[in-house]
Amino acid sequence: MQGQPVVFDTISALMERVGLPSPLHPLITLVNYDENKPSLADAGSQYLLHFYKIAFKLRFNGKAKYGPGSYDFRDGGLAFVGPNQIVQLSDDLEEHEGYALYFHPDLFYKHPLASRIHRYGFFSYSVSEALFLSEKEKNVIKSVFESIATELETQTDHFSLNVLVSQIELLLHHCDRFYNRQFLTRNVTHHDLIDQMNAFLNERLNNEYALVSGLPTAQELAEQLKVSPRYLSDMLKSLTGQTTQQHIHLKMVEKAKEMLGSDRLTTADVAYALGFEHPQSFNKLFKQKTGMSPAVFRKLLNSN
Repeated sequence: MQGQPVVFDTISALMERVGLPSPLHPLITLVNYDENKPSLADAGSQYLLHFYKIAFKLRFNGKAKYGPGSYDFRDGGLAFVGPNQIVQLSDDLEEHEGYALYFHPDLFYKHPLASRIHRYGFFSYSVSEALFLSEKEKNVIKSVFESIATELETQTDHFSLNVLVSQIELLLHHCDRFYNRQFLTRNVTHHDLIDQMNAFLNERLNNEYALVSGLPTAQELAEQLKVSPRYLSDMLKSLTGQTTQQHIHLKMVEKAKEMLGSDRLTTADVAYALGFEHPQSFNKLFKQKTGMSPAVFRKLLNSN
């Protein structure tokens, strides 16, 4: 049974533990695996980091553990780990090349990035949702990493912090763009995911399950589809313009319109059948999505 993870509050402590050079800056370091190889003495151990990590692998014969699964980087790619997440290096690592960027939230706590970094959902993606890069994209990412390396080796002045934070932001912007490309180019896979999602929602809304448990949540839907909630929402936003929650509400409204066409059901009956505890909540959401109340919609149906 796996023991408690080793907690690292600072980047310096992690570098010392894995036998890598001390960082040139206490809040950020860039490891170039062509120049330095980590010790495998801790292979199999779990680490809990209180800072960010972006791993850029050009080639990786082993697998990097993250949570309950692992990233397979045989073709190269990017993996993202946010603060307070667990990482693990497997013991079958043979060689790797590329970079690992570590940066602490304190680096930019006075910078606008502090309030924006949560928008980059890929720090919350699960193991099967790594960013796979084309050769052109790899060159773009490599160029940014090399710029960060150059800046870290430059004598510190009053511009240094802003330059480093700007380079991190540039890197995150590129990753955001490339993830959007990945959502679009994996269209078949993602549309299959949307089909599964719609089938699940239809099943939930067409039986008495909603009456007992209420509408499915975004978290529940992601678990059903075996993806992380943030990845599902970002993927849907990219392909349909809607978040997971908006998609759930859309399916609910479609079902509500169908049910309101029946004279046997009152508006309250429809609300309860769809899992709402209070008809007023249903009325408010329906009006928000359609521009009219359920009663007005029903009158409109009956007038045709």
